[in-house]
Amino acid sequence: MRRFGTLSFGHHGPLGGGRTLTAQDNLLQAIDLAVAMDELGVDVAGVRVHHFARQHAAPMPILSAMAARTSRIHVGTGVIDMRYENPLYLAEEAAALDLIANGRLMLGISRGSPETVVRGYEHFGYRGDDERGADLAARNLDLFLRAIEGEGIAERDPHSPFGGGSGMQRIEPHSPSLRGNVWWGAGTRDTAVRTGERGMHLMSSTLLTEERGLAFGDLQAEQLAAYRDAWRDAGHAGTPQTSVSRSIFPITTQEDALLFGGAAGRDQVGVIDGLRSTFGRTYAAEPDRLIEQLRADRAVMECDTLLLTIPSQLGVEPNLRIVESFARHVAPALGWHAS
Repeated sequence: MRRFGTLSFGHHGPLGGGRTLTAQDNLLQAIDLAVAMDELGVDVAGVRVHHFARQHAAPMPILSAMAARTSRIHVGTGVIDMRYENPLYLAEEAAALDLIANGRLMLGISRGSPETVVRGYEHFGYRGDDERGADLAARNLDLFLRAIEGEGIAERDPHSPFGGGSGMQRIEPHSPSLRGNVWWGAGTRDTAVRTGERGMHLMSSTLLTEERGLAFGDLQAEQLAAYRDAWRDAGHAGTPQTSVSRSIFPITTQEDALLFGGAAGRDQVGVIDGLRSTFGRTYAAEPDRLIEQLRADRAVMECDTLLLTIPSQLGVEPNLRIVESFARHVAPALGWHAS
């Protein structure tokens, strides 16, 4: 594990006791947390993207604000649902964000996870033939990658008063580093292999749509290995990178024990999208015990980047304490060094 960071779902709404966390509160707090983590030397500040829900939905404004106020930390998504995206507009936005961030982008994209509505992407104006929209996401991905690679997309108008010319025009702005900052979220071994074949980095899902009686970390480690083999066999230049996500709460104070002491659990098996799936466990323990548990989690030890899923609705200070405790008491024992 070379890098670690956070992944925020961006939940907002009623907190109980007459208190409400507004969408504005949540966005501003996420920016403040990223600034504080940048000062700690944490590597990534990521946000989940969900539509039709009281969560983060439009990542580019918040990530641009994070990037503009920080200097080292990578900003990213986990993940943007490609069924909902205009691929050319996303190419423009992502390039602009990558330029603002000076290449500090970890752009996670995917077919997306189940939403709170039925085929919500159709209400955004996009339609596919596959029941889950996989064909739509695949088409959008193809065009998005072509655009960010600088391929000419539209024929120039020789009669245009704004330059004209002949040939094909690429999407602008163009960021040379963007293609190397694209990660694909994968929930299956087959998807991980395709990700390696296409030369994207791998963002392994918080659940895997398979169940073979193995620990979640072992299933995920097999996925990471299959991905790296596919990257190598495809002959891509550069180094393939992998990330996994975990809910991890170091308990160092009595308040930590009250908040998170009952959160620890085991891997779970359930059904999502009609598929029998394995869900990762939550870790909550004193640092020495956490280190022991995480060293036994093969995927954590074999990934390049570990993202902590944080309870963002608690606010900046509790989440910063989680991150700082992990950075100080746990991460160095797993191989991490502050940037």
